Amino acid sequence: MRTEGRSDKWWKNAVVYQIYPKSFQDSNGDGIGDLQGIISRLDYLQELGIDAIWLSPVYKSPQDDNGYDISDYQDIDPMFGTMEDMERLIAEAKKRNISIIMDLVLNHTSDEHRWFLEAQKSKDNPYHDYYVWRDGVEGTPPNDMIACFGGSAWQWVPEVDQYYFHQFSVKQPDLNWENPKVRREIYDMILWWMDKGVGGFRLDVIDQIAKEPDLKITGNGPRLHEFIRELSKETFQKGNMITVGEAWGANPERAKLYSNPDGSEFSMVFQFEHIGLDQQEGKSKWDLAPLDFLKLKTVLSKWQKELYQVGWNSLFWNNHDLPRIVSRWGNDGEYRVESAKMLATVLHGMQGTPYIYQGEELGMTNVKFPMEDYRDIETLNLYAERKEAGYPIGAIMESIYSKSRDNARTPMQWDSSTNAGFTHGTPWIKVNPNYTEINAESELQDENSIFNYYKKLIRLRKDHEVFVEGDYELLYADHPDIFAYTRTFGNIRLLVIANFHGNTIPFSLPSEYEGRLKLLISNYDTPLEGTLRPYEAAMYLVR
Repeated sequence: MRTEGRSDKWWKNAVVYQIYPKSFQDSNGDGIGDLQGIISRLDYLQELGIDAIWLSPVYKSPQDDNGYDISDYQDIDPMFGTMEDMERLIAEAKKRNISIIMDLVLNHTSDEHRWFLEAQKSKDNPYHDYYVWRDGVEGTPPNDMIACFGGSAWQWVPEVDQYYFHQFSVKQPDLNWENPKVRREIYDMILWWMDKGVGGFRLDVIDQIAKEPDLKITGNGPRLHEFIRELSKETFQKGNMITVGEAWGANPERAKLYSNPDGSEFSMVFQFEHIGLDQQEGKSKWDLAPLDFLKLKTVLSKWQKELYQVGWNSLFWNNHDLPRIVSRWGNDGEYRVESAKMLATVLHGMQGTPYIYQGEELGMTNVKFPMEDYRDIETLNLYAERKEAGYPIGAIMESIYSKSRDNARTPMQWDSSTNAGFTHGTPWIKVNPNYTEINAESELQDENSIFNYYKKLIRLRKDHEVFVEGDYELLYADHPDIFAYTRTFGNIRLLVIANFHGNTIPFSLPSEYEGRLKLLISNYDTPLEGTLRPYEAAMYLVR
């Protein structure tokens, strides 16, 4: 069951679709998306042509951190349904040649996990050493490390006269990967899911499992790759899995280890270097700056070149933590359709496995809610902190409109009926008011829609090997508007041309290609001639 039905390294040709279950489709009217809802929309995803669904966490959880605080790895949170629903989702997806990729959190558990409930009872408890503890005195933590979500990274437990370490919420104690029993528990759990028929795993903050808190090391600890190789050997290599590690601290050299073609670690890695290019240098994501377009080209091109034949890229503009790309680096007004297609063209022509985040294929946009309608804890904290610090309210709201995680979490826009067809009840977060114009039902009926453009891009990737194997060369590196490159495999060449901005610029295709170009896809009805129109993009095969 772990290996059937997929060719080796099938993930190189695959396109992955990320679902944030809470916001995808509600089946029972409680206002929260669920597994039955996802099952009811599988035909839509089959129509799009995707190969795998990355499912954000649906495990049992107190939901202190949107399910990334797992209290039982082998149970489903009642909010989303039952284990029977999960098994049915795996089976129904498989009928449509779609694999399910589980989101695995192996750096920490919830403080309500049975391991931790035991661990905090006494130092002699067999589970005590499953977590990271240090002796100390109440009120004087072992050191001054700060958790990612603020406050000390150490929490006092009077029952054992010790502090436990937590890199994230106080309700997310870090697991002790130095303990072989912990690792064995994790491997057995992963093999259990593999036997259920899942097709892969996305590994949350995996670069932090080898922490050395005494040395104030969290990411890229000394034993990191040793741990990952053991994890892969004991689990993923026993099946034909797609595995992707989330590694905010990755550079190309580390990524070559993570995604080594020998399969010793993961299939690929998520790196985020391009994601910080529209914030002020050295500041937080909320400190807005215009996108440095030339740097964007440099960064994406660097990863294309440096991982060629020695690693593998993940290609993405969006996820559950990021704003909508058409609002961020496109134009969500007059040129919403053109710019959404342009951004898709640039990304899907590159080497790597593309990830589509729910609603991206519809050109869903950021939202501008009044403050009382936001739900994301990070956004609420930011508003309170900056208001107290004296920032102008207008500036705070501008940051929230641009970067709040709730931009990605408004309900999926299925049709123009009440609540966009997401729920018959009251949605847990409000729907973007533009759902009457932007929705799946209308796009499925429009052959020139963003949905059908994505569908065609996905099909092109299946039809032409150059998308998967071709070498990458950036063109017009210093041009302030044009993002263009070639991909070459044997005697086949792919040419991608895009105007990244909303102006019209003079441009003619290179004379060396005259009479040799076959148009594969374009976001304008008439051919490129003498100029590049606002957000114009096209892909050609060079004969």
